[in-house]
Amino acid sequence: MTLAVGFGVLAAFLFASAASLQQQAAQRHQVDDGPHRRTDVFVGLVRLIRRLVREPLWLIGWVTNLGGFGAQAIALRFGSVALVQPLLVTQLLFALPMAAAWQRRRPGRRDWTAAILICGGLVTFFAVRGIAPQDGEPNRTHLLLGCIVAAAAVLLILPLSEGRPRLVRATMIAIAAGICYAVSAAMIKLTTDDLLARGVLATARDWPGYVLAASTLSGLVLGQGALAAGSLPSAVAAMSITNPVASYLLGVYAFAVEPPNTAAALVGLAAAGALIAFGAIGLAHSPLVRTPRAVLS
Repeated sequence: MTLAVGFGVLAAFLFASAASLQQQAAQRHQVDDGPHRRTDVFVGLVRLIRRLVREPLWLIGWVTNLGGFGAQAIALRFGSVALVQPLLVTQLLFALPMAAAWQRRRPGRRDWTAAILICGGLVTFFAVRGIAPQDGEPNRTHLLLGCIVAAAAVLLILPLSEGRPRLVRATMIAIAAGICYAVSAAMIKLTTDDLLARGVLATARDWPGYVLAASTLSGLVLGQGALAAGSLPSAVAAMSITNPVASYLLGVYAFAVEPPNTAAALVGLAAAGALIAFGAIGLAHSPLVRTPRAVLS
């Protein structure tokens, strides 16, 4: 568990750093808020990525993101999906000082209160017995069904995000990205175990690796769309809440992990979730990060 937690926090730091760098690049390419056709969300995201690959700052963030995925893979090797993914909420704790550094300002009392709430939620998650589940054996049928449900949810959210106010649209796209990252975490866990147990050729002939590639690419593209449409902590907050919630559910359903079954564990889980959610919302509405957007050059 020590290795899982250590590499999970390292992954969160790297993801927050990547998001900070990529958000600075992405906000130079904001999207028009006028009327859109239902398919414009997909076309707009592709056009956005084509612009961003020419931004050196975005490319540095992309390399940092790869380091985050590497640290996440190591963490998932030593811990369950439902254990590791909630640690990624600490991205918010790293994102706040990064946003402050870009603006040369200091976090206020409200920001520190929100950060304390997140820390309290994580302490509760790990301290109360029966909340943080241990590793379990994957059920491939359940995993496949979970992937289908996740894909359907993403394909439903994206068209519904069109025509919404910018902050709402960014939040919805970030939620879709969080779902993709939850699927990626499950696939990283399964693919890493397959590589070590069955070898490269057997893994290459199996479906989880291809789902991993599709979900990771989708998450990265959607994440850039969310960063371009809203502030850094707003996008990171939505992704950081959705990711652990979806991962926890998928981990319990598809990895034969025993869910909380005592009153104390259920109360602790609810308290941890509430503290983390309120802290994330507090950071997303921080005056420090709700700044005017850059103009498209």
